[in-house]
Amino acid sequence: MAAGKFDLKELERRMRGAIETLKKEFGGLRTGRASIHLLDPVMVNIYGARMPINQVATVSTPDARTISVQVWDKGQVTAVEKAIREANLGLNPVIDGALIRLPIPALNAERRQELVKVAHKYTEHARVAVRNVRREGMELLKKLDKDGQMSEDEHHKNSSKVQELTDRLIKEIDQALIAKEAEIKQV
Repeated sequence: MAAGKFDLKELERRMRGAIETLKKEFGGLRTGRASIHLLDPVMVNIYGARMPINQVATVSTPDARTISVQVWDKGQVTAVEKAIREANLGLNPVIDGALIRLPIPALNAERRQELVKVAHKYTEHARVAVRNVRREGMELLKKLDKDGQMSEDEHHKNSSKVQELTDRLIKEIDQALIAKEAEIKQV
């Protein structure tokens, strides 16, 4: 490449960031099956600071319908329970000493539809993020071509590469949505 400013790998890294964000968001969608990622948004007020739950307890899934939270400091069990309740995840914590059990209720049809809509919203945000990175890459290519830092042939070749990358990652995003929808509907 004639211009050192255009970097396809950097564009791909930024686009993949949108996919990683989507996967994290999907991990937080409750599908009726226990997942430790369901508690990712939970922040606990403990020791005078707000901390993610995984920094004050061990989170595990002993079976498909239960999340288990083993609090390291027994004196902080109520703070962890309060944080879980305040996160509005629709979970009812059951305290057993330093262990908090979270039974995962089955989903009804209406809730499944809501979750599918949320999954579609997350997917559209990811698509928009990928397209924004594509647009920035294309604008840079136009600028480099206009400023004479890149030949017209290089510009067209790199534009094609950016478009192929975009198409491939949008397809990945769509496949992730299909898988998540199937997971939501099957449970």
